[in-house]
Amino acid sequence: MTYNHQEDLTKYVAAFIEEMVANGVKKVVISPGSRSTPFALLLAEHPEIQVFINVDERSAAFFALGIAKAENQPVAMLCTSGTASANYYPAIIEAKYSRVPLVVLTADRPHELREVGAPQAIDQIQMYGRHVKWSIDMPLPESSFSMLSFTKSTASRGIGICRESPAGPVHFNFPFREPLVPNLSDAYAQPSLGNVLVTGGERILSKQQSDIFQKRVSEKEKGLIICGPQLESDSIEAILSLSEQYGFPILADPLSGLRSGAHRKATVIDSYDSFLRTEVVTKSLEPDIVIRFGAMPVSKALSLYLKHFHNLDQWVIDEGGQWLDPIGKATEMIHCSSVSFCESLIDDERSESGASEWLEKWKSLNERTKNCIADSRSTDMSEGEAVGNLMEWLPDSSTLFVSNSMPIRDVDTYFLNTNKQINVLANRGANGIDGVVSTALGVSTSKKPAFLLIGDLAFFHDMNGLLAGKMYDLNLKIIVLNNNGGGIFSYLPQAKEDKHFENLFGTPMDLEFSALSTLYDADYHKAIEMDEFSGAFKKSCQHSGLSIIEVVTNRIKNTEQHRNLWNLVSREIEMEFR
Repeated sequence: MTYNHQEDLTKYVAAFIEEMVANGVKKVVISPGSRSTPFALLLAEHPEIQVFINVDERSAAFFALGIAKAENQPVAMLCTSGTASANYYPAIIEAKYSRVPLVVLTADRPHELREVGAPQAIDQIQMYGRHVKWSIDMPLPESSFSMLSFTKSTASRGIGICRESPAGPVHFNFPFREPLVPNLSDAYAQPSLGNVLVTGGERILSKQQSDIFQKRVSEKEKGLIICGPQLESDSIEAILSLSEQYGFPILADPLSGLRSGAHRKATVIDSYDSFLRTEVVTKSLEPDIVIRFGAMPVSKALSLYLKHFHNLDQWVIDEGGQWLDPIGKATEMIHCSSVSFCESLIDDERSESGASEWLEKWKSLNERTKNCIADSRSTDMSEGEAVGNLMEWLPDSSTLFVSNSMPIRDVDTYFLNTNKQINVLANRGANGIDGVVSTALGVSTSKKPAFLLIGDLAFFHDMNGLLAGKMYDLNLKIIVLNNNGGGIFSYLPQAKEDKHFENLFGTPMDLEFSALSTLYDADYHKAIEMDEFSGAFKKSCQHSGLSIIEVVTNRIKNTEQHRNLWNLVSREIEMEFR
């Protein structure tokens, strides 16, 4: 049989791509390069694949992460050999810890060019280590029936692993020999070998296990339900029903999805981060059971509150089977879907608990705290005021992507229960500030109204990502809280070290972000006063495309405002217990 390199290359790569599409991968982010040519051309040729081009691999990976996060579907990303693949690493780490399904495709030199001094050749085997769920170094292209069958089944296997709870990234490393150009004329004209589809199931408890947990929880009177990030989207109704039947308040993280939408919120506590800082609460409100769904919430005050108690039942419900216990207080790790767990605890013969003293106390504290937050509001410009107003201005059915450090903490304080449907997202897997702009732009491809709340350091960290917004005319409104440095460090102990604090932690950059409007075709506004911010926000909502609103704040005043609010809440809460 005559060997035909181009035919082997074309059939091999096309077979893999067809299997990706059959298993739900319909969007791919490509960073240009030579060694990845076979994949790039054949991906662009496939009629069911939407291709995004992103030159910077680091930004490209976070952009893919954003698309996958918004759609909860696997997204592929492709790069050439060498350090291009290393630039994927930060986003892969975030995907692993935030449970986002990514299909990582890296092109590589063939085996004879590895570790012999060939250009653009590094060791790419297992290069992402334990930060991917699965990794394979693929064989060189062949078009034999057995090899094409292997290629297709391997694609299906990897994507199945990628989607299986807990979702996460998988890595395919493809060595290619030159010449690298496939035959596009009949790439997908050959009869298909058929597809291998992977179907996952739901983890549920046995009847015996359900009965045991139902009996145990029915004996408790002072339960707390904690809902954090990575909450299963279809579990809200079940969790609410559980809460209402047993009279357990729900402490809902801003990323949980419980603070917004048309669902019931009578038991949803949204301002706990402010009042749990008060010592009298810890001493007076001791639960007898804590049931947590999702990852640990952003609130440090909540973590400290839960760590305070010993010999307390603390159950962590996680279908993914991971050990989500950063405070080291879990007494039960229950590997089960949130919906089925809640349904197994609900007793059809038991009436709803109603206005229990325990629940009413939490609701009273919550209302007092929200009144304090409202009383502390002003028309002066500050980060808290800017975030508080932003949460009120956001239109219904919109998505807010929030950067880490202070923005997510301000959202925790000022994002209170609302009937508007606001989808709040963030990169809380590794909690980094890298790649935030690119992730938000990836989220914005969903075509829903999208907003990004970000600090000046995180914005600077990923300015390269703005290119995707320009290239694809993405409709993202970016609110940059510019306090000229790292605002969160002002709340940490190192802030007292005056001699070196500003140089090592404050890190003022003195940047003028207006120049970006010209570089990236963005609509730009600068707001120093609150009325300027209000006007700029309204104008940005009328603009189709990339918008940047630079909100100028002061780090020292921001710190004072937050501490004044906490002190006000503490005084009010202490009155509750007199």
